[in-house]
Amino acid sequence: MTMTPVPPEMKRLEPFELALREAGMGYPEVTEDFPWGHRTLKVKGKAFVFLTLTGEGLSMSMKLPQSNGAALMLPFVQPTGYGLGKSGWVSASFGARDTPPLDMLRKWLDESYRAVAPKKLVAQMGGAAEAPKAEAAPTKARSAPARKSAPSTTKKAPAKKAAVKKAPAKKAATRKMAAKKAPVGTRARRA
Repeated sequence: MTMTPVPPEMKRLEPFELALREAGMGYPEVTEDFPWGHRTLKVKGKAFVFLTLTGEGLSMSMKLPQSNGAALMLPFVQPTGYGLGKSGWVSASFGARDTPPLDMLRKWLDESYRAVAPKKLVAQMGGAAEAPKAEAAPTKARSAPARKSAPSTTKKAPAKKAAVKKAPAKKAATRKMAAKKAPVGTRARRA
C-alpha cells in the first residue's frame, strides 16, 4: 500500500495494487521506492511503473512503446502528465467501483519493464513472455527493375543560367570616367 492514507471505500482496490506490485517485483533486479509517497518499481534505478492508491482510486503509470496507441483508446487510460505521454507513458485510473483488468495490466507491466530495463536483463528473461512486437509494415513484392525508356526525340530547352548582376557603380567613379572621356573644353569644373 502507498504511504498516503487510503479511505475505506478505496480499500477494495488494495488487493489489485498488491497483485501488480507482486508481479512487478518478480522481474530481475527490481527495487521498490516511494518518491512523493507513491509506490514506484525501478530496474537499475529507472522507474518502469508508478502505483498510487489514494482517495481518488488506484492509478498506475507505465511506459508502453508498442501498445500505447491501443491503450489510449480505453476509457480509463490517458497520456501520463509532465510530458511523459510524449514518450509513450500512459496512466490508467480506477475508481472505488471499478474492477481493474489484471491480466491486461500485467501485460502492460511486462512491456514497460522490457522497455526500461537494460537489454542484458531482458535477454536473461528469455522469450517466454515476450512483449508484444510492433507489427511490421506490409512489404511490397519486389519486381524486376524498370527498363529504361528510349531517349526522347523532343529536345529540351537548355536550362537558363541565372544572370549575374553587377554591383552598382559608385557615383564618384562614374563621374570621373565620364570626365576623362569628354573633350577637353567641355569638362565640368569643380567648385
